[in-house]
Amino acid sequence: MRLFRKGETDERSGKIKVLYASDIHGSETTFRKFLNASQMYGADIMIIGGDLAGKALVPIVDLGEGKYEVDGKVVGREEMQRYVKELRKKGDYHVIVDRKGFQELNENPARVKDAFREAMTQVLRDWFVIAEQKTKERRIPFYVNLGNDDPEYLFDVLKESEIMEPSEGKVVEVAGHEMVSFGYVNPTPWNTPREMDEERLYSELKAIVNKIREPARAIYNFHAPPYETLLDNAPQLTSDLRVVVRGGEIVMTHVGSKAVRRIIEETSPALGIHGHIHESRGTGKLGSTIILNPGSQYSAGMLQGALITFEGGKVKGVQLFIG
Repeated sequence: MRLFRKGETDERSGKIKVLYASDIHGSETTFRKFLNASQMYGADIMIIGGDLAGKALVPIVDLGEGKYEVDGKVVGREEMQRYVKELRKKGDYHVIVDRKGFQELNENPARVKDAFREAMTQVLRDWFVIAEQKTKERRIPFYVNLGNDDPEYLFDVLKESEIMEPSEGKVVEVAGHEMVSFGYVNPTPWNTPREMDEERLYSELKAIVNKIREPARAIYNFHAPPYETLLDNAPQLTSDLRVVVRGGEIVMTHVGSKAVRRIIEETSPALGIHGHIHESRGTGKLGSTIILNPGSQYSAGMLQGALITFEGGKVKGVQLFIG
């Protein structure tokens, strides 16, 4: 078996294959599938476009003598471990506490915040180990961006990894193209950690794009998809965050970023890779720019990804897949 080193591609075929996914949201099963897919498809470069963090923390009460309280029932150690495995599959975190610790979680929001941070940090560090094991025979560039649901302190955690390289704010070479990355999104109803109004978002994107030498050959790895495209359809919500249903059908609406659309229209990069809107899996074009969003089904432990093939300095193909 031929071993590939960082930055090396298969010169025999002249093709460079980039594996892209986004919105993994803490699902270890989805993360492992992403690494497996890189081997299966013979990817030369891996990119995760944001939202590494999970969304829920589940307390498990240690009752002593090998007994635990989960979901309101008492179970043994083996059943507790099976329960934790299912939590990790769908991206939820857990914390094991005694009764006093459980009471503190219920009474002290700061303790919940600390427990979330500890669990989130530990899971990401565990992923470094998994990635090291999965890629040790075929080390390839692995770029990772944070999304709107990811707290900023995860950048500091990512710096500990020798495998997963944070790409936000940098210009990195991908398949002979300059790639710039940005994980902030336009405002959402959930007030997530990394949001900006459209005016500021455009200003930040403009500053990033100005670092590029050849915008027409660039890759924009922006977590938010461009507004009013195939990539930004989501259920319309009421003011109290209920899904709008008319005639028995869920009403969909465009929720992407106008700033992202504007910067793409102004500079016409070769490729835009996006995420954020889980329901809006698809590919298309915005002017001359190829755009894509692989979508996400992380809570089912599924991987939705895109295999992007470059050849002769151009994007030759985009294949969306589910596994």
